[in-house]
Amino acid sequence: MKNLENHFDRKRRSFLKLSGLLGLGAASAALLPAEKAEALLFGNKEYKVTKTKLAMGSFVSMTAIHPSKDEAEEAIGLAFEEMDRLNKILTHYDASSPVGSLNSSGKLEAAPQEVLDLVARSLYFTRETGGAFDITVKPLIDLYKDSFAVKHTPTEAEINQAAERIGSDGIQFHNGSLLFKRSDMAVTFDGIGVGYIVDRVSEVLREKGVVNHLINAAGDIRVSGKAAGGKAWTVAIQDPAKSREYPNIVAMQDGAIATSGNYEVFYDNEKLFHHIINPRTGHSPQLASSVTIMAPSCMDADALSTSVFVMEPVAGVQFIERQADYECFVIDKDGNSKYTSGWPV
Repeated sequence: MKNLENHFDRKRRSFLKLSGLLGLGAASAALLPAEKAEALLFGNKEYKVTKTKLAMGSFVSMTAIHPSKDEAEEAIGLAFEEMDRLNKILTHYDASSPVGSLNSSGKLEAAPQEVLDLVARSLYFTRETGGAFDITVKPLIDLYKDSFAVKHTPTEAEINQAAERIGSDGIQFHNGSLLFKRSDMAVTFDGIGVGYIVDRVSEVLREKGVVNHLINAAGDIRVSGKAAGGKAWTVAIQDPAKSREYPNIVAMQDGAIATSGNYEVFYDNEKLFHHIINPRTGHSPQLASSVTIMAPSCMDADALSTSVFVMEPVAGVQFIERQADYECFVIDKDGNSKYTSGWPV
């Protein structure tokens, strides 16, 4: 998913995603360009202020349309501060973070409200999707990553062993704390956390009076209000085949859109092993190339794009068709498009 006005080099983005959606080492970050900011005046009435920087292990761009350049820049600065604060809470790449502590010890006493809220929403999607979405999939993700790092293809026995550690029914809430019922469990918010943070950041901008804005966190996009000149924001779906054509272009004013695809982070040339894993089988789905979800919140779009990818194209589109407030656009492995009846085409 790309915003037509602000997009990043995909090869660099692939490296960033492989480094970790919610975390990137300092050595890697040092290789990347510094943040970028610009402000353009439109019709002597409003400024288009854009700031792009490295955050959450990828490039994040915020664009605001506002009569005051200074107020827009201040609001964007505060929004990035909130993004950094939330990322420190939700990342599992830092062993000292709340999520890192939960994964290492199997419990998190007096869990931050942000963690409790996100776990609760994640469990909701696990139930609604029949297990297609599951934040306890981390052992399988680690198996893929660690195995291919040493040029080893995971065996079926290794996959089955990792799968035994998966299951959201092993997460227990108790008086504001979180407990794992089984040993060696671990969670990751990589399939929902960025969307959650983008929603929270959008709230910061609105609270500061910057109603008209677009946030693009490596393809998790939240729009509010209108773009420059009172127009709708324009968002284009990336072609998984990496051609110069966009399979679909969407005009939006309020809402969110997120894409999951197998074309950016994969471990083998055949793409039999990529970063999206079916928690129920331990294998990466093969029938879809990309899934884009349109939803009221970026958190929901983020989680559902992963869920539908796991469900496979036909079943996934049928699932979203039955849901209120959501639409989806799927490109299968052969390049064919399938979408819900309410998708704007």
